[in-house]
Amino acid sequence: MALECTLSEELAVEEYFIEEEPYYVPIGNEIEIFTAAYKNQLPVNLKGPTGCGKTRFMEYMAYKLKRPLITVACHEDLTATDLVGRFLIKDGSVEWNDGPLSKAVKSGAICYLDEVVEARKDTIVVIHPLTDDRRMIPIDKLGILLKASPEFMFAISYNPGYQSVVKDLKQSTRQRFVAIDFYYPPADLERQIVAHESGIDENMAESLVEIGQSIRNFKHHGLEEGVSTRLLIYAGKLIHEGIEPKEACSISMVRSITDNSDLQKSIDEIVYAILE
Repeated sequence: MALECTLSEELAVEEYFIEEEPYYVPIGNEIEIFTAAYKNQLPVNLKGPTGCGKTRFMEYMAYKLKRPLITVACHEDLTATDLVGRFLIKDGSVEWNDGPLSKAVKSGAICYLDEVVEARKDTIVVIHPLTDDRRMIPIDKLGILLKASPEFMFAISYNPGYQSVVKDLKQSTRQRFVAIDFYYPPADLERQIVAHESGIDENMAESLVEIGQSIRNFKHHGLEEGVSTRLLIYAGKLIHEGIEPKEACSISMVRSITDNSDLQKSIDEIVYAILE
């Protein structure tokens, strides 16, 4: 039986709109920079450690700009086909299905590639025509060049702390983006964030932030990465649910960031001293 080839034009992007305003506390002028980039159709690169608020910032900006946000968690098996789209057999016919990137380009969504350096190098190349004046994406399987909607915006993120020869952005890719640096918030803002997100009181939030900042000093003594704001919030949520604070910190922070028993003992001592 011959298969009929059809193209699906339906763009179901309603699910990608963020209905409620995400809680986000600006650290600098990142909101103004991102807004200016959006108005000028400039792609943006968010650089910063894991769990410092990059994804939350993207959600907040999508809400503020009233655009759908299509997020792709990059990994080493991610292919260009996964981003652009593929043909699928459905009800006896071959139907084209847009990938997340194509869907964003067509609908004027914000496409966000999270931890982009985890994707394969040949996959990254497909984004290049979208990040210059052309603002288009080639869909080889359809033999077309797809022009981006005027509202479309492209953003990526990665953690410079994990850079290596193997996992790093090439200059040919890096110089296509304006870059916004992110880091953990100052203590007063981080305390406010942890208290709000976890439901604990300000005093306990202050103790958790003090622990987090102390642990981050271990980054040059064996730790690959410091404790993220996200992990402080996790600890706060456990405490809010009745878990003893020292235990909550141990399982949310200490055991999460290292398997080295000596480092665990050293960090536990910090936790116990601050929570005494």
